[in-house]
Amino acid sequence: MPPQLQSPEIQAFATGFPLTLLHAGVTTLILFLGALAYVMLTPHREITLIREGNAAAAVSLGGVLVGLAIPLAVSLNASTSIIEIGVWGLSTVVVQLLVFRVVDLLLRGLPQRIQEGEVAAAALLVGAKLATAIILAAAVAG
Repeated sequence: MPPQLQSPEIQAFATGFPLTLLHAGVTTLILFLGALAYVMLTPHREITLIREGNAAAAVSLGGVLVGLAIPLAVSLNASTSIIEIGVWGLSTVVVQLLVFRVVDLLLRGLPQRIQEGEVAAAALLVGAKLATAIILAAAVAG
């Protein structure tokens, strides 16, 4: 084997890169499942609305993705194993989904307003979701 391929840097990359891909893949799967759960919990069908050109639904769902990704990213950073990533990742998604639902309930009439394409209502909802995500991420980081 050539000496360049035996360098500590190459060996570290060869060992670490597959693990990095695995950790990122598990976290992305949790993000996808969390977003799917959110879509199932909402009274309107975001994907259908987005396909019909509803900007408010796109803004709202985009906020959900970012709102879930923030604490997941911190969980990924704080975790050292696949099990830890799964436990922290799933727990942050569950908490975030519960908080999203509470926010949706407190801001009455938002699902209908989003269905009607009211971007201002979606932007307020996204702000609440992102604020929650930042606080949850800070809690996970300790």
